[in-house]
Amino acid sequence: MQRTSTWRSIRMVVGLMLAAALVLTACGSGGGATGDGQGAGGQGSNPAAERGNHLVVAQAQDPGNWDPIDTFFVAWASVMNNVFEGLVFRGPDLKLQPGLATEWKWIDENTLQFKLRQGVTFHNGEPFNADAVVFTFERLLGEEGAKGPQQGNYASIERVEKVDDYTVNFHMKTKDPVILTKLAGYGAVIVPPQYIKEHGDEYFDKNPVGTGPYKVVEYKQDDHITLERFEGYWRGKPKIEKITYRFIPEEATRIAELTTGRVDIAVISPSQVENVKNSAFLEIVTADSPTVYGLRFDVSKPPVDDVRVRRAIAYAIDTQAIIDTILKGYGKRIATFQSSLSFGNDPSLEPYPYDPEAAKKLLQEAGVQPGTKLTLSYIGTNTVFGEIAQAVQSYLKNVGLEVELKTYETNTFYNDIIPNAQAGHLYQEGWGGWTLDFDNTAYLLYGKGQLWNPTFYDEEVQRLLEAERSTYDQDRRLEIFKQLDRRLYELVPTVPLYQDVTVWAVNRRVQDFVPPPDTRYWFFETSIAGEQ
Repeated sequence: MQRTSTWRSIRMVVGLMLAAALVLTACGSGGGATGDGQGAGGQGSNPAAERGNHLVVAQAQDPGNWDPIDTFFVAWASVMNNVFEGLVFRGPDLKLQPGLATEWKWIDENTLQFKLRQGVTFHNGEPFNADAVVFTFERLLGEEGAKGPQQGNYASIERVEKVDDYTVNFHMKTKDPVILTKLAGYGAVIVPPQYIKEHGDEYFDKNPVGTGPYKVVEYKQDDHITLERFEGYWRGKPKIEKITYRFIPEEATRIAELTTGRVDIAVISPSQVENVKNSAFLEIVTADSPTVYGLRFDVSKPPVDDVRVRRAIAYAIDTQAIIDTILKGYGKRIATFQSSLSFGNDPSLEPYPYDPEAAKKLLQEAGVQPGTKLTLSYIGTNTVFGEIAQAVQSYLKNVGLEVELKTYETNTFYNDIIPNAQAGHLYQEGWGGWTLDFDNTAYLLYGKGQLWNPTFYDEEVQRLLEAERSTYDQDRRLEIFKQLDRRLYELVPTVPLYQDVTVWAVNRRVQDFVPPPDTRYWFFETSIAGEQ
C-alpha cells in the first residue's frame, strides 16, 4: 500500500474516553461494571481460564494503518489507546487530566504552554521530551500529515516551539475552543522521532511505537494484533500481561468465539443479547454512546436535492419502531445528528414524527412521481444497519419510493465511495463525536470542502460553523450551536436515526472493565481473575 493512499482508511465512527456520567449497566454481574470472574458454574467451568493472563478482544475491523496521522477509525483507537498517549488524557469523569503533560496554561491569547512529564520513555527506549512533541506536530502539520485525514483537525496550530527539554509552547494561528480535547487523542498522540527517522514512515505505520501501557509485538493484517505490557510504563505495571485483538468481520463468528471462550470481550448487536445471557461465563454490559447513526443524502442527486423530498423521507421513517424492534430498545431517538452527550445539542428540538401522510403530501408538492427509484448504500458486514436499511426500504415503499439497496466493503465505502459522491441518493452515516462537542461532527460532515461532505453546502451553515470556532466563550458557542441545530433540522442533510447504546459481551473472568462508550478501550486498570 502506498503511503499517499493510506489516509483513506477512515471510519466515520470516532469519539471520546470513558464517561462515568454515562448509563452503565451490568446485567447479571452483581452490580459492578464487570462480574466477579466466577460465573454461574465457577471459574473452573470457564474455558477462557486456560489462557491465563491473556485477554482476547474481538472487533469487526482491522483499520489497516497504525500511524496516528493516518486514521480516523474507532477500530484504530480501540487498540492504539493502549499504545499511544497525548499530552492530555480524558478520564472517566469526562474531565481533561494530565497525560504526557503535567500542566498547561495560556500565557497570552494565542500561546498555550505545556509542562511535560519527565521520566517517560517510548517502547523502543528513546526518551519522551520536548523534541518528541515538536517532531510530532511538525510531522502532523507538514507534508506527511497532509496525506492523512488528521491534519485538518489541528489546522488552528501554527507551530510548536521548544522552550526547554520539558516545556513547549503551542502558537495558535486561529482560535480553537476544542484544542485541549483534540490533544487527548488520534493525530495528536506523541510519536518517537528517532524511531521514525531510522525506520521510515511506512515501517512505523505497521510497527507502531508509543509511550502507553502496552507495546505492539505482532501484527498480522486482517487477522490479529498482539500487545504486551510495557514494564517501563510511567504509571506503573499494567495488570494484564498480553492482549490480542482479533479482527472478525462476521458477527456470527464473533458470537461463536465468545460462547466457546476463545474471545473475552466483543461489542455485539442487540439481537444477540439473549444468546449471550444463556452463557454461564458471559455477561452483558452496556453504555450510552456518543455515536449516532443516520441516513445521509447526496444533495446533488435529484430528487433529494429538493429539501421537501428530504423532509418527506424523514417523516416516512418510524425511528422509534426501528429502535424498539431491530435495536431491542438499545438506542435513543435524536433530532439532529449528535448525541445527548454532545455540547451543542438542543434538547428542545423534537425528532421528525412518523407521519407517512405528511411525507406523501411533500412528495406530491415536489412533483415526485410514485415509483421513483432511489439508491441506499451501506456497509455489507454491518448486519444491524442491514436490517435498518431493509426497514427503510419498506417505509419508503409505503410512500411511493422504490429503494435499491447496495452494499460495500468498509474501507471502499469510506475510502472512495463517499468522498467521490458515488454512494447514491442515501447512505449509511455514523459518527462518534469523540470530543463531545458538536464542532467535531458538524464541521467535518457539513463544512465546505470536507472529505466526507462532497456535495452539501449552505451559506448560513458555513457562517455558523466559522462563528463557533472563533470564540472561547462557551455560552456564545452554545447559542451558535442552537442556531446551527435549527438550520440543519430545516435542511435535513441527514435523517437522524438514533443515538447508539453500545452492548458488550464480557467474559466473567475479566475484572474492572469499565466500558468506553465509543470502544476506545483503556486496559491499564483491567485485570484477569486470579492473574497478575
